Order: sequence, then structure tokens, then C-alpha cells
Amino acid sequence: MARLVLEKLDCWYGRTHAVDQIDLVVEDGELCVLLGPSGCGKTSTLRMIAGLVHPSGGEIYLDGRPISGIYPGYRDVAMVFQSYALYPHMTVRQHFAFPLKAQKLREQEIARRVEEMADFLEMRDLLDRYPHELSAGEQQRAAIGRALIRRPRILLFDEPLSNLDAMLRVEMRTRLRRLQQDLGITTVYVTHDQVEAQAIADKIVVMNLGRIQQVGTPQEIWKNWK
Repeated sequence: MARLVLEKLDCWYGRTHAVDQIDLVVEDGELCVLLGPSGCGKTSTLRMIAGLVHPSGGEIYLDGRPISGIYPGYRDVAMVFQSYALYPHMTVRQHFAFPLKAQKLREQEIARRVEEMADFLEMRDLLDRYPHELSAGEQQRAAIGRALIRRPRILLFDEPLSNLDAMLRVEMRTRLRRLQQDLGITTVYVTHDQVEAQAIADKIVVMNLGRIQQVGTPQEIWKNWK
């Protein structure tokens, strides 16, 4: 299980109130999209869940356990950034294998899951290439694969498809959604794209000025858009 609860979560950057005491529940296996314009607080919320930003107030609970004081590496949370954050000296294969080696899986299992992820992302022919040999879209797919392959309890996406061309973006939405459903990973996904949110979400959280404006299914948000 991985049920995520945000309770009165608050974030200040100096005099800027980035996130204003929000309450939110993301159920086990749910794909929750934080939707809103730049500066609305969605990425700050994501970074607090990941442990990259410490909340100014409130608490984050994972299956009833408070995690705000837990080191990010011990939260079993994986995050895909808008930038690629790839290691220049490592091939795609090595990027995929890296988190599995950290989990001390057997080499046979690592090889199997690397091949499986390469097939899913259509990167089998790119496994032995380095980041500088990949296009922008291929680099982002490598970053997505590195996060997905470890099958974390919580998966966080910060506008992961923004650097892909329109056609590939539509295709990757479908692929990401299918894998998330197959693996049942609780997922929080940040985007400013309303179409993207409607296409992949179980639940959409509309944010503005650090506050939650609406929460509902894609159908409910569509019918009651403010």
C-alpha cells in the first residue's frame, strides 16, 4: 500500500507563500495530477513530498506514518524532473540498472527488468548510448525509465513530457498511464497542460496562488471548471 496524505502543508520562500496550508489525499494506486499555471505551488508541493524542500508547516503521511523528517533517500519515492538529470558517463543501460544495483537485486533480475523497460520505452537500440548521443526526447525517456524501473511506493513527475514533440507526447501519455496502472504505483504528476491532465488522471487537483481550488475526477473538473 501507499496512501499519501498532505495535512495543512505549508511552504514559504522568504516572503513568498508558495503553498498555503493545503489538505490532500492520494489513494493507493491512484494517479493524481496537480494542475495549474507557473507559480501556483504545484512543483513546491511535489518537492516537499520528495523531501527536497522541507515544509514550513503541516505534515506529509505515507500509510499513516509522518515522513517530513525522513531523509529523501529513505522515503522510497522516485522523481522524474523536467530536466533530464542524467549522468554523462553512463549509458542508458547503466542508468536503468543503477537503482536496481542499489537495491542489491541479482544480475539476472536486473538484466530482465532493463530489457523490459527498454521495450516499454522503445529504447532497446539505444541501451548502449550515452546521454550526449541521445535526442532530447530520448534523454527524457531514459530519465523516466530510471525512475520507473525501481517500482517505488510513490512516483513523482514534474512535467516529464514537456521537452517531447507533440506526437511523442501523446504516445508517452498513453504508455505512462498503462504502466502506472499495471504496476499500481501511487503517482503524483505535475503539469500546466489541461489536456494532459484530462488524459491521464484518476484525480485532478487544480491549484492557484498556493491553494487548492478544485479536486475531482477529470469528468467532474470538466463539468465544474471555474
